[in-house]
Amino acid sequence: MTHTHCTRRQMVRSLVAGSALFPGIIHHLLAEDGGSTLAPRAPHFPGKAKRVIFLFMTGGVSHMDSFDPKPRLKTDAGKRASEKNASVFLPALWDFKPGGTCGTEVSDLFPHIRECMDDICLVRSMRGDNNDHFQATLGIHTGSVSFARPSIGSWVSYGLGTENRNLPSFVVLAPQLPYTGTQAFSSDFLPGIHAGTRVLAGEDPIPNLARRSASAEVQALELSLLDRFNRKHQQQHPADPALVARLKSFETAAGMQMTMPEVLDLSGETDATLDLYGLKRGSTKGFAWQCLVARRLAERGVRFIELIDIGSSNNWDAHGDMATHGPLARNVDRPIAGLLRDLKSRGMLDDTLVVWTTEFGRTPTADSPKGRGHQNSAYSSWLAGAGVKGGIAHGQTDDHGRKVIENAVHVHDFHATILHLLGLDHERLTFRHGGRDYRLTDVAGKVVPALLA
Repeated sequence: MTHTHCTRRQMVRSLVAGSALFPGIIHHLLAEDGGSTLAPRAPHFPGKAKRVIFLFMTGGVSHMDSFDPKPRLKTDAGKRASEKNASVFLPALWDFKPGGTCGTEVSDLFPHIRECMDDICLVRSMRGDNNDHFQATLGIHTGSVSFARPSIGSWVSYGLGTENRNLPSFVVLAPQLPYTGTQAFSSDFLPGIHAGTRVLAGEDPIPNLARRSASAEVQALELSLLDRFNRKHQQQHPADPALVARLKSFETAAGMQMTMPEVLDLSGETDATLDLYGLKRGSTKGFAWQCLVARRLAERGVRFIELIDIGSSNNWDAHGDMATHGPLARNVDRPIAGLLRDLKSRGMLDDTLVVWTTEFGRTPTADSPKGRGHQNSAYSSWLAGAGVKGGIAHGQTDDHGRKVIENAVHVHDFHATILHLLGLDHERLTFRHGGRDYRLTDVAGKVVPALLA
């Protein structure tokens, strides 16, 4: 008997040749061999983090009312900021207390997060480039405040690919859109497959997720025929990136039909876990739901998960009354602390980077009798988990919290540090577009070693 060597591809072709499923099957298997743009890719160097959960608070959280205590504001309450500035200083509405064994002070606005400060690296010296909501939101997501650019989640997806072919590499849990709309999670000039997939809260989190064909077999035949036509069309338009993105999105969607319903089914979670997040059994909305789903997505290999707490109205933009921070904080405080504790108890905080931020801070002076204005010159953000030095507060603002006076961290530095924790060199993670190489940090940014464990 003569034995001949048969490769995997040849064997598959011999088994399915002539079948109506042939084109789709072959394409799927070739993608598994590394042809897919979402195939896992090695980082530039070993990173501590394998994935990111990015918590974005829309509207501008006041740092001096949350993570940056300023007793001087109480002493100077009602006084003019300067001879040229008639605005008066406004004291914080919430008292500060030390949290964890590290003693980092956090206000009563976030009592649950305060208990987790031993795991949190607090940055009190953030600064951005714009005081407008749209531009600042664009900046913290894309590194650019003036032009549309790929989001940080898209860059991470592009740099590392996915660990689960049946789920997108970048998922956005957003019941409402921020000021930039979908640009906050757009892939822009990066391949479209790296754009964020939005998941809504409620009974229908992903429209058209359920199969509409009579059976799985019928759907497979339909998709195979569609794939055949698409490939033929692609041969005629080989340089069309939108077409390539659409074809890839079909593949991801097919995998999501099998996997995403299980991700969103929280019925198997214990009462203790639901209580940790402050989530009522059966609930399919709210920030607690977003946080628990984020953990389930992280478990299943999704590379970048963003949670947006609220949309472009009725958010943290407290021009009229700082008291509106209260209910917004209650919505996110317990779920975020629950997420950190849940990740830690499962050993996932060792390789999951949790990022909390907003687009800018707020002024120490009153914008109205009870509210504060926008301020990009100084605000607070924090990191927790993989490779981060927990239990510290980095940087310092002046006595009123108006400007950074020690260890400033620009948005570009913040992004460079996040990429570094993932094993990505922000200067090497580039994409050629319009005749030049682009990167998330533009032509600036430095990793902040003091934030690293």
